Amino acid sequence: MEEDEEEDYMSDLFIKQDVRPGLPMVRRVKEAIQKEEKQKEANEKNRQKSIKEEEKERRDLVLKSALGNENKGFALLQKMGYKSGQALGKSGEGIVEPIPLNIKTGRSGLGHEELKKRKAEEKLENYRQKLHMKKKANEQAADQFRVRFKNKQEERKMEGDLRKSQRACQQLDMQKDIDVPKETWYWLEPEEEDKDDEDKEDECTSSDLSVSEKLHILTAYLREKHFYCIWCGTTYEDPEDLSSNCPGDSAADHD
Repeated sequence: MEEDEEEDYMSDLFIKQDVRPGLPMVRRVKEAIQKEEKQKEANEKNRQKSIKEEEKERRDLVLKSALGNENKGFALLQKMGYKSGQALGKSGEGIVEPIPLNIKTGRSGLGHEELKKRKAEEKLENYRQKLHMKKKANEQAADQFRVRFKNKQEERKMEGDLRKSQRACQQLDMQKDIDVPKETWYWLEPEEEDKDDEDKEDECTSSDLSVSEKLHILTAYLREKHFYCIWCGTTYEDPEDLSSNCPGDSAADHD
């Protein structure tokens, strides 16, 4: 009885396996079983694929074929006066060709494609909004830079006009034998006379007045005391001559 239950090591199962010296018998048996199972799975997949292809071919053939008298629905339409190729409806305003049949082959649920499309549109819209916000932020930064640059230029121009007014005030006051300025900052400090314009941005630190305020006060003094306009570069004869021929009391009036 024991001899009948023993494995036949001369069978195809063992002859087809690797019989290299030193390979354990159990390992060879296990590899043979795994190989056989993989072959069965591959055959099953090929069989299922063939079945699906056959179903598709039969379905396409049926869809392309016109309905015949054996179809109960078509026979009923014929009894009601319908003829092949005629449009549906009482007045013939309906469709002629049948509604196309869309076969769902994927494993995703109903509405999945629509949801996927909507998510893609939302993602694209978010991307566009980010681009718009980034562009807007860049534009705002550029506008702020231009404003700061313009303000800096205007500030430097006012500083230059103030120094010009201080020089003119000192000369005109001395011509009228005025040895002491009305305010100390009306004249330039002696050590500032030889400085370049670019090195004189902070010459009026002794006063709490801003550059624009000092410029307005000093130009008003020059106009009232000496009938002089720094932007015209002219000393007028009297107040009437000044008001008649000078465009105004600011740099903007002389542009």
